[in-house]
Amino acid sequence: MTKQQLFDNILHKQSFLCVGLDTDIQKIPLHLLELDDPVFSFNKAIVDATRKYCVAYKLNWAFYESLGAKGLISLEKTVDYIRRNHPDQFIIADAKRGDIGNTSEMYARAVFDYVDYDAVTVSPYMGEDSVKPFLIYPSKWVILLALTSNNGSHDFQLTASTTGERLFEKVLRKSQEWASDDQIMYVVGATQGKILKEIRKIVPNHFLLVPGVGAQGGSLKEVAKYGMNKQCGLLVNSSRQIIYSDCSEAFAEAAAKEAKKVQEEMTEYLKWTPKEK
Repeated sequence: MTKQQLFDNILHKQSFLCVGLDTDIQKIPLHLLELDDPVFSFNKAIVDATRKYCVAYKLNWAFYESLGAKGLISLEKTVDYIRRNHPDQFIIADAKRGDIGNTSEMYARAVFDYVDYDAVTVSPYMGEDSVKPFLIYPSKWVILLALTSNNGSHDFQLTASTTGERLFEKVLRKSQEWASDDQIMYVVGATQGKILKEIRKIVPNHFLLVPGVGAQGGSLKEVAKYGMNKQCGLLVNSSRQIIYSDCSEAFAEAAAKEAKKVQEEMTEYLKWTPKEK
């Protein structure tokens, strides 16, 4: 999916919502545990219920890897189901990969050749050669960790060098030498608030994947105010607030209701232009 196609879908659905399928078998409705593949059954119901209100799904690999081979099968089935039945959706592998070159090449094969994702999250800590293997796929996206939503982000990401440049700023500037805004996005946590305004000065045209809205306390209004650009430039992820909004047999309907609430708020923010902020 190209940048323009993603933006067109955002305009069509009046939404820049990404639903996080962080599916924990210990949290899904109990009646699903009687099924052969409860994780896939849960995901399928959530996807079918929320697809009208979002433009992307993000699958966090840790929740599937925790179940061993069965979890990985559920993961693959979920991606295949979305791809075949809802091809307008942007599918993100939240795997946070990044290793020496030949290892990253294997990770890239896994997410782009073996399973058909649109994008993968990558840690930039090991530098260019750890990221380049993901960038040889011209129609795929790398989403680099820049400034994350967790409390520990302050340990390193906000630390300044002797020149005054903070680590996340170094990541943003240096990585632009590796590929353009047609192939690289950045993870920026919603809990970082007004720093989004500073980030937009460095990467004005890139898409940002923004977790931390909802259960983590980030403000969607603040994210839109400081992070939106002329092509929206945002994919705002919400996981727990949507997928675990109800644990009864009506869980999918409840998830749809929560997703619709977020989508309706996003519709209002999409009316903004950079000059109106």
